[in-house]
Amino acid sequence: MADRTPSPEKAAGGKPHIKWGDAYSKGRTAVESLSTILRYFPPRLSSSETPAMDLLQDPDIATQISALLRRPDSGAVNDNLCAWLYDTFHSSEPQLQLVVLRFLPIIAGVYLTRAALNKPLPGFESVLLAIYAHETAARNGQAVTVSIPDLSHASIYHESKMPTKNASTELHLAVITASLEPHGTVRSTRRAKIVGVALELYYSKISQFPVGSKLDFCDFCKIWSGQNSHDNHEKSTEARRGRINLAWELLQPIMRILGHCLFRPEKSDELFQAAFVACRCLNSRAQHDTNAKAMLATGSLVKLAEMAKNPASNVDYTEIAMSNEISV
Repeated sequence: MADRTPSPEKAAGGKPHIKWGDAYSKGRTAVESLSTILRYFPPRLSSSETPAMDLLQDPDIATQISALLRRPDSGAVNDNLCAWLYDTFHSSEPQLQLVVLRFLPIIAGVYLTRAALNKPLPGFESVLLAIYAHETAARNGQAVTVSIPDLSHASIYHESKMPTKNASTELHLAVITASLEPHGTVRSTRRAKIVGVALELYYSKISQFPVGSKLDFCDFCKIWSGQNSHDNHEKSTEARRGRINLAWELLQPIMRILGHCLFRPEKSDELFQAAFVACRCLNSRAQHDTNAKAMLATGSLVKLAEMAKNPASNVDYTEIAMSNEISV
């Protein structure tokens, strides 16, 4: 069988330029490029008929990429792994883009903790900007909104003799994410928005990622909070070092992702416990900052998780108790 892997072409400056072809060829090209970066590459991947899917699910690949992303010198301008992640996401192949997003918790986690120390991280920023640009184009400049019922307008179950149409009955919209503007660089004022948009895309694909990716996310939530898992304000030196500014545009997707980890249909006790601890840490941080909106969001998830852990304590006081006794 003829090799369907596209041959590199010479681009300006004499560097090889990848020519992306069909989905299989794109996957093969990504596999071959990654094999030159990792210390050990599983032989089975070199002959895989589903290279993108195997890259997404292979535990050996995940362990090695995770280790490289966590190295002290990762994210630099000459980081080969960041270059591979950038090129792979730009392949426009959905399965390969999932591979990149699978490692977003570590990319965002390491980036945000180090960016708080004013370290230059162009490698990480190139990957995050690629994801942000993808979402900007996909949304076509439109904001993400949801409609909210207007309680001043009678429902369809109520009779209305003289239906009227005025400003109070118009559609009410809540903005989830404001319209996106193209950005070519990451500034400190844009950082939360760019990473938040990337996390929103991660959340939209979250059911397709392995549990290990979600556990990484829960671990970084604890680090970002700068709190321990208890309800006091004693913080270790390590926790304080990882503390970041939790802007609302960043906290919103964080809450959605943790909500999935807590209540997803396929139960995982390890993931539930990790997400529960992460929620408690974030709630402790919100209380420490006296952030009412964050306290409500994180506290609600903590309460729901506690109810899920102990169903017997879940009492619905609106239910009428059934009894054969009549109280006078």
